[in-house]
Amino acid sequence: MILQALYDYYQRKADDPDPKRRLPRFGFEDKEIPFVIELSAEGKPLGITDTRQPSGKKKVARRYLVPKGLKKSVNIEANLFWGNAEYVLALPDKKKLEQKQRDGKEKEYRIRLDKQHAAFRQRLLDLPEAVRSDAGIQAIEAFYAAGGAVLLDKEPAWPEILETNPNLTFRLYPESDLVCQRPAVAAASAGSEAEEGAEAIQGICLVTGEYLGIQRIHSSIKGVKGAKTSGADIVSFNERAYESYGKTKRQGENAPIGVVAAFAYTTALNHLLDYQTRQRFQVGDASTVFWAKKGGLAIEEGFGDVFSDPDDDDPDARADRIRSLLGSVQSGQFDGGEGQDKFYVLGLAPNSARLSVRFWHAATVSEIGLAIRTWFQDLRVIRGSNDPEFPILDHREWKKTPSLLSACAVRGKAENINPNLAGEIMRSVLLGGAYPASWLNAAIIRCRAEQEVSYLRAAVIKACFNRSKRNSDFSFIQEFSEMLDPANVNPAYRLGRLFSVLERVQEKAVNPKSTIRDRYYGAASSTPAAVFATLLRLKNHHLSKLDEREAKYFERLIGEIMDGLEDFPKHLVLQDQGRFALGYYHQRNYRKPESVVTQIESTEGESK
Repeated sequence: MILQALYDYYQRKADDPDPKRRLPRFGFEDKEIPFVIELSAEGKPLGITDTRQPSGKKKVARRYLVPKGLKKSVNIEANLFWGNAEYVLALPDKKKLEQKQRDGKEKEYRIRLDKQHAAFRQRLLDLPEAVRSDAGIQAIEAFYAAGGAVLLDKEPAWPEILETNPNLTFRLYPESDLVCQRPAVAAASAGSEAEEGAEAIQGICLVTGEYLGIQRIHSSIKGVKGAKTSGADIVSFNERAYESYGKTKRQGENAPIGVVAAFAYTTALNHLLDYQTRQRFQVGDASTVFWAKKGGLAIEEGFGDVFSDPDDDDPDARADRIRSLLGSVQSGQFDGGEGQDKFYVLGLAPNSARLSVRFWHAATVSEIGLAIRTWFQDLRVIRGSNDPEFPILDHREWKKTPSLLSACAVRGKAENINPNLAGEIMRSVLLGGAYPASWLNAAIIRCRAEQEVSYLRAAVIKACFNRSKRNSDFSFIQEFSEMLDPANVNPAYRLGRLFSVLERVQEKAVNPKSTIRDRYYGAASSTPAAVFATLLRLKNHHLSKLDEREAKYFERLIGEIMDGLEDFPKHLVLQDQGRFALGYYHQRNYRKPESVVTQIESTEGESK
C-alpha cells in the first residue's frame, strides 16, 4: 500500500507541466553539484564554476538532472558522468587520508583511490561507440589524456575541492547544459538503465502487478533524521535467514519490486524527504511526509503548517496560513467540495541501515479536514497577551523541537521525550482517538516540578481530558471549556481556582519576588489538606493590606469558589492534579477583575 501510493505520487509528479515541480524521468535524479568543470571542445579546462548560492549561513549548491547514482557501501561503484573528487579527479579525501596515515594504511587508500578513478573512466569507455563520439565525451577524454586533475590546480576553487571532496561534473563551453544532459548522452544513459532492467531476473512486481525485471538492490532513502547520511532502506534483505524458503540469495527477489517501480517509489520518497520541500515535518524521531493522491488540493499546502516543527520564519505569516486552512475546512473549500480523494501520512524512523515505518495513515481528505479542525478545537485555551493564537506556534522557549512535546519534557529537551510518544500523538490526531495517557501525565508532572502551568501545558491538559471524555463511556464527565468555567464544580478544578486567587491576593498585598506558587504549588495540587489551611491564614494577613474595595472583591470571589467545597482532600490523583492545573490556569488568565471590582464598588455605593 505504501509503495503503491508512492508509485502513484511519482506518476503524478513526473507528468507535472511545471518543470520545476516535475520529478526526474527514469534513470535520472536531481543532485546538488557544487562545482562544474568547464571544458573546451579540445578538452582544455577553462575554469571551475562554483554553483553554490548563499542560503542563510550556508551555501547551497545548484541542483542538476544527472544519471541516477549507484548505491555504495565499501564497494567501488562509479556514477556516470558525475561523482566526488575521489572518483572524478583521483583526489584523496583529506579526512580519510589523515585517518589512513594515522592507521598506517595510506598505501592501501591510494590504491583504492586509483581504482575508484579507473572505475569512473571505465564507465565512460563502456558507453556505445556512437555515444562516445559525442563532442562532450570527446572533450572529457581529451581532458584526461592531457593530465586531468593536474590541469586544474591553479583554479580558485581548487583548495576547497581538496578540502571537502565535493561532487563534480563536466560541461562543454559555452553550453548551459552539462555533458550528461546533451541529448545523445542522456538517451544513452536512460537506455543503459532500461537495458539493466531487461537483464534483471524476471518476476511479478508487487506494485504494478506486471511481469518484468525485478530490482535486486533498491536505492537508498535519504533525509530521515538520525539515519545514515548515505541513506537507508525500506526494502532490503542481507541475510538468508530473512528470505523466504526457496529463494536464492538475490535480496530484492524476496519482495519483488519492478525496476521502474523501485525507481519511482525511491525517487518520490526522496523528493518528499528533501529538506527544501514543505511536505515533511518531524514528529519525535519520525521524519514524516504527506501527500495527496490528487494534486492541487489545499491540504498539500497547509498540512505541514499545522504539524511542522517550529522554525524561524515569520510566525504571523504562518498563523495566517493556518487561519486560512481552518477557514477552508469550515467552508468546504479544503477538499474541493468532494473530499473523497485519498491523503497519506507516512512516518519513518531510523533503524541502523534500515528504516522503520513508525506510522502510516491513509484517509479521505474530508476525514483529514475534520481531524485538523478537532485538533485545534481541543487545544484552544484562553491565552495571555504574549501568547500566540495557536499553541503550535509557540516556540519562544523551545526552538529546536516541537513545542507541545518539549513543553512536557524535562528541561524542554527533545532527548527527554519518549520517541514513541510523538508517533502515538500523531496517530491519535489523525484517527480521532484519545491522546496517550503518558502525554497528560508528563504535562501534569512538569507543572508540578516547575510550579508553572504554561499556555502550552494548559492546552495539552485540556486537549487530553476532552479527547478522553469523547472516546469513553463517561458521558457524565464535563468537557473543559477554553476559558474559566464558574459552573464547573469539580473539587480539584475549584481548588486550582482558589490557589490562583490566593496567589493574586498575595501579589496585590506585598508584590513578592516569589509567590506562594513557587513554594506551595506541588503540595497544593497533590495534598491540598496539608497546605490550604496555612494558605487561608496567610490570605487573611494579605487582605488586611489591601484597600477595602479590593479586599471585599477577593473575599466575595473566594466565597464563591469555596461554596459547596466541603473539605480539602488529603490526596489528589494524577488526573485531578491536571484539573487543578487547568483551574489554576483558567483563573489566572481570567480577564475581567477590574470591571467586576468597579461594578461591585458602584453597587455598594448605591446601597449605602
